[in-house]
Parts: sequence; C-alpha cells; structure tokens
Amino acid sequence: PETESTPSIPEKTTTKYVNVSSGTLNMRNKPSEDASIIVKLAKGVEVEVISESNGWSKIKAYGGEGYVSTQYLSTTKPGSIPESPDPDPDDEETTVVKYVKVVDGSNLNMRSSASTSASIIAKLVNNTAVTVYSESNGWSRITANGKTGYVSSQYLSAKAPESPGNSNGTIIRVDKEYNLTMDKMVEIQMAVNGQTDKKYKTYIREDGLTLINSTKGTVKGTNWRVRGGAGSNYWVVGAVSNNQSLDIKSKVKGSDGYYWYEVNYNKTWVNASPEDIKYNINPDNFVNDPVHSFQFVKLSQLTNMNVSEVNDRILSGKGILQGHAATFTSAGEKYGVNEIYLISHALLETGNGTSPLATGVKVNGRTVYNMYGVGAYDGSAVSSGAQYAYNAGWFTPEAAIIGGAEFIAKGYISAGQDTLYKMRWNPTASEKYGYASHQYATDIGWATKQVKQIYNLYSLLDSYKLTIEIPKYK
Repeated sequence: PETESTPSIPEKTTTKYVNVSSGTLNMRNKPSEDASIIVKLAKGVEVEVISESNGWSKIKAYGGEGYVSTQYLSTTKPGSIPESPDPDPDDEETTVVKYVKVVDGSNLNMRSSASTSASIIAKLVNNTAVTVYSESNGWSRITANGKTGYVSSQYLSAKAPESPGNSNGTIIRVDKEYNLTMDKMVEIQMAVNGQTDKKYKTYIREDGLTLINSTKGTVKGTNWRVRGGAGSNYWVVGAVSNNQSLDIKSKVKGSDGYYWYEVNYNKTWVNASPEDIKYNINPDNFVNDPVHSFQFVKLSQLTNMNVSEVNDRILSGKGILQGHAATFTSAGEKYGVNEIYLISHALLETGNGTSPLATGVKVNGRTVYNMYGVGAYDGSAVSSGAQYAYNAGWFTPEAAIIGGAEFIAKGYISAGQDTLYKMRWNPTASEKYGYASHQYATDIGWATKQVKQIYNLYSLLDSYKLTIEIPKYK
C-alpha cells in the first residue's frame, strides 16, 4: 500500500485541536500515564504537534511543551464546522448572493414567513448582501446578518453596488508583493491538507479493495487513501480504514496501468484539490467583488467611524452592546484593531449581545463579562469563558470590550496577519519558511465566508476609511 513518509524538518509543526468527549486532556511532562500533569487542556484548545510516537504526541500549548495521548487530538476544531443555516444539503449548491435595493432611509422587512402579515424579524438597509436559498410567489427565503427569513423578491438585485453604504466612504488600494509564485504557494498549502466541504469523485486502487460483489468492497489493510482521480498522481482526498465498507460506482483503467474503483466517500470535510486551493489563494478571483474583496481589508487600521451613526444603525437593539460604539473605538485605538471588525466579532460571539457570557456571569460572587468568546472552549464555553474573564478582571462590559480586543490583536493582527486573507493563508510565513504556519482555519473558503457580515456593517455607514491590501505573487 502507498504510505506517507515525511522527512523531518526542524520547526515544522502541525496544528491540531483537543477533542475530548468530556472533561479535559492532561498534558504531561513525559510520554507516560504516570508522568506528572503540567496543565489540563480543555476541548477545542489549539495545540502545535511537534512529533508523534507510540500513541503519544509531543505538543506545544500555552507556551510550554509536553505530551498528550494522540487519540484525543483531531485535525479539525471540534464543533467549529459551520452549520448550514438550512438542514437540506441540496440547497447549499444553489444559493446566490443578492443585494437589497430600497430607497435610502427606508428598510426592507425580513419576515418569519412568506406573507406581509407575518412578524418582522429584521429590517435590512439598502445594499445589504443576502444569501438567497429559494424564491416563489414573489418571496425569497434568505439569510442576512445571522438571521433567516423571507423578503419580497422585487427588492433584491443580483447587481452589486459599487461600494458599501452610501459611497461616501473612501477605499484605498495597495498591493503587497511576495517573493513566491502562486504555484509554490499552492504546493505549500497542499502539504497541510486544506479542507473543503465540496464533494469530489474519489478513487481507490484495485489492490486496496476486497470485492464483495460488483457494487461493494471492503478496504484491505491500513494506509490506504482515496484520491481525486484514477492514479497516484492525483491528490489524496482522505484516508480509509482497514475493513471499511465502500460502495463502488465504476471501474477505470488508471494512468499507472492499475485499475481504480470510483467509490463513495461520505466525509463532510475532505482535503481540497490543488485547483480549489489555487482558486481561493488567487486574489484576482475576489478583488473585484464588492463583498469578497473585504477579505483584503486591513484590520490593523481604524475606520474612523462616526460613533452616533454606529450606535443608531449597528448597535441599536443589540442587547448589552447597545450604545457601546465609543467603547469599541477606544478598544480599537488602544490595540490597533479596526473597530468594525471588533464589533462584527462581538455580535457574532454574543448572539447580538444576548449570550450569558455577554450579559454577565457570576464567578466568586462577582459578575464578569466576555464579549468575544475569549477562552470559551466548546463543551464548557460559559464556565471556561467566565473564568477567563474573571482572571482578566473584566468586571464591566467596557473592560470586556477593551480587554478582549488585546487578545484579538495579539493572536493575529499585531503579528502582521491583519487581513482575513492573511489570517487564513499567511503568505509571509510561507515566503519565509517555505511551509505553512500560523493559519487561523483549515477551511479553504474561510476568508470568503467571513466577509459578508463585515461588508454589511460597512453598508450601514455613511462615512468610513478603508485600506485594501492585495497580495501579489510572482
């Protein structure tokens, strides 16, 4: 069977996540059950794996090194796979982005069902970007700003506005050159298995299957993988395990002289193809799109937003965040982070200012606040997030908004990864080391999926200043 052999390169680590069903994972000072525990790691904690052997992984976490049981690490963050807003997966294929077209100063009502007598769940302003799932009888079922409902189809247009908002904003464009070709960047990213939820045709070589009949087989032995074409020159889509049962769709002669079976591989997240990685890395595919170009907005620069405008148009009705535009401005100024990005992050993490962590949790008799979900791990989000806030001294909403901004700045933005594109792809590290490092997400579409909310927030503003930094490969 074909196996992987990786030459050891110093410094090269793999990012993995703690995935325990309950409790915490012990990081120990030696690879042994009776070694002493250095720290307990909560579910969802990101760790850097240095090496693995005999069921133990040597890892870096919280600035220290130690050993954990390999079986409790996973390559994807538990619970972080984005849920589709619609349970019917067939709808995913056909969504389109459209834009609200109403007279400035008026709103489009999003309703709970396709009727003018249904209750209003949101009011959408002109130029809001929405995802449309289906249309019938003059109504469109859409998602916008985290809510799903129905709007009158006549007020949606496929034509994108020139710029968000009422176009009094200034957008400055700068190019940043990397000493790296696009193809080299793709090769570097292929090595770390960027993930996608796209469906590919998948193939396994004939000697990897024991046939049960013409439409079913079981995997013969370990180390077999399925590939994106009939031949070992195609990329690995994912692994299969010994004795796993696979449905066979067809049999083809491969480029290598072997027969290959096309099989069903039913994993949601798989290794992306070189073509799809290249598509997402290539700025030309996004820079002229009014929404997707927001992945290049420099988040280390302030928007110079108008505080009362933001309070009225963005934070009004947003629970504990209401009226806090000036606090976000202070946070942005203090730590060099775009305030609209902070607001977007906070709205998302706090369910528009209503979550328990946002509205206050008691720890040791004091109420603490946490506006960006800092330190909130899946499974124990409220208790771990509240404990973090207590240790950080976030005893007022203001302290949480300003203090949490430091955490957001430190991780990526002040490290130079100050656009969503750079958070995802980190071209500077690839240029410097020749391998991928410090990337925020494994989903190859992550940067593109994050931008609609930020774009929509800018659409609400009349005045802002943005710099868009476009990567240039050789």
